Amino acid sequence: MTTLAAAVQLTCTSDRARNDAAVDTLVRRAARYGATLVCTPENTNFLGPHEEKVRTAEPLGGPTVTRYRDLARELGITLLIGSVNEAAPTPGKCFNTSVLIGPDGKIITFYRKIHLFDVDVSDDVRFMESDTVERGHELVVAATPHGMIGMSVCYDLRFPELYRGLVDRGARILTIPSAFTLTTGKDHWEPLVRARAIECQAWVIAPGQVGHHDDRGLRHSWGHSMIVDPWGHVVGMAGDGEGLALAEIDLERVERTRRGMPLAQHRRL
Repeated sequence: MTTLAAAVQLTCTSDRARNDAAVDTLVRRAARYGATLVCTPENTNFLGPHEEKVRTAEPLGGPTVTRYRDLARELGITLLIGSVNEAAPTPGKCFNTSVLIGPDGKIITFYRKIHLFDVDVSDDVRFMESDTVERGHELVVAATPHGMIGMSVCYDLRFPELYRGLVDRGARILTIPSAFTLTTGKDHWEPLVRARAIECQAWVIAPGQVGHHDDRGLRHSWGHSMIVDPWGHVVGMAGDGEGLALAEIDLERVERTRRGMPLAQHRRL
């Protein structure tokens, strides 16, 4: 089974109307090219001041996700919204939630980010995501028209055991929507994304934010959205600004790679 997939690269800010317009434009462009599996980055609807992120968080049944559901239904595509700020029960916090929508416009499933970005790497990268985000607890793998998809978000990328858990649950495609910082991304993004593909012997779709935002913290995202095959080859990459990475995904390549090098059978814990 072959699917044309698209990783959407965005420069989102606190200007929701502008974010929505960019999402609409690029998702429609991907669909015109023939993509039936389209994935957007982390913080698709809002990347701005964190108190505002919490204040404006919505339930998944709210207008933001409903708008994306309508878009997926109109275009007849499977649409992964990399993440939205979902309302949480804890005062002062929201969830960082990735939403997978089917071509019928229904939510297939959702994943709440497990690993939160609490770091002090340099003067440019000091951030405590857990100050405003409630951690998720569940691994999520879902059946789609394109195969079994295992979901993650950004900082999860650094924890390979999460991806092994997704593969053990049947994942053949891994999604890693992100807003990787320039400081960490220039050195770590591509090696980590390719490593997850190689060790999991799975397709990886990794859409990212790019450029400057207005969140008074993570000011500049690395971009380099990519699609990687089960052998670790980068088969699609976006440019320096907003745009698309496109590639054909063939699940037989997953099975062929796993038959030739049966890592799951060779694993010793």
